[in-house]
Amino acid sequence: MFADLLLGNDPGVTVPQSAAMVYLHMPIDTALSMSETGASIDGIGPVPAAYAREIMTNPKSVWRKVLCDSATGNPVDLGRSSYRPNSTIRKVVRVRDRMCVVPWCRRPARHCDFDHQQQWAEDNGSTSTDNAAPRCRRHHRLKNAPGWTHSYDPVHGTSSVTTPLGIAYTDKRETVLGPRSSAPDKAPGPNDEPPPF
Repeated sequence: MFADLLLGNDPGVTVPQSAAMVYLHMPIDTALSMSETGASIDGIGPVPAAYAREIMTNPKSVWRKVLCDSATGNPVDLGRSSYRPNSTIRKVVRVRDRMCVVPWCRRPARHCDFDHQQQWAEDNGSTSTDNAAPRCRRHHRLKNAPGWTHSYDPVHGTSSVTTPLGIAYTDKRETVLGPRSSAPDKAPGPNDEPPPF
């Protein structure tokens, strides 16, 4: 009944199409009735777990798996049901890689396409941070051109491209934070001058 009211339908009346689309967020333990917390609807806020399960089990509901980082709660994988990444996944890829992953290209990631490393349509690639890289439009199109071979390891930041002539180029992504010195900072001595600020 709650699901019908939320979707704009009269309770108990069969309607051919839903009147609205809502995004329901619910932890797996709430979905399995192991918990009664954590369910919410975008733009509305928290909803009781019983109502969330009613919406979830409605025959007209469409399920989408969204894996989230346990530390931040941010989505990192939209699975196979969604081709387009959400803004969080796009931001993570842009911040992580910072530029087009083709070794000789330095175009900023914010001006690049979101590219599925393993193609979504042909290779069952997921829409996730582990299967993504920023590629400028030119190199995104070139990736599937005959004779070109591209590989990118987002975990280690290594990228390689082999041209149709067999020339290989490799590059490694620079870390976001520079290398840290293993030596501890020197403690100020009794005769050291204080900083000038």
